[in-house]
Amino acid sequence: MKSVLGLALLILTLVLVSFRPDYSIDDITGAMRSGNINTLSRYLDSRVDISLPEKSDTYSKSQAEMIIRDFFNTNVVRNFFIKNKGENGGSEFCIGLLQTRNGDYRTTLFIKQKGDKLLLQELRFQACQ
Repeated sequence: MKSVLGLALLILTLVLVSFRPDYSIDDITGAMRSGNINTLSRYLDSRVDISLPEKSDTYSKSQAEMIIRDFFNTNVVRNFFIKNKGENGGSEFCIGLLQTRNGDYRTTLFIKQKGDKLLLQELRFQACQ
């Protein structure tokens, strides 16, 4: 009887663990590649630093969604290529090239692990010359 109960508990644990969201930097870069703010917004932290060619500031999650949505509407995303990515002290970063209809942007993402999620804390767009 104890072995059946132990087996049931093990199976239940495996099922519950499989439903835990396990985000990766690839999920975030995939959202950038599609230019879909609705997908990208689920990875935004409660406060996000955003640097654009014309302005730079720290925004709440809802403000950041509006800023990025406006940027994506003005600069329709064609693709996003990863040039470099890595880790530094529990944080991850990704540097890539965001191709838009209005030109290319060197894009830097800074991501930090919070609980079981990776959250985007900083997003920089620099116009390429």
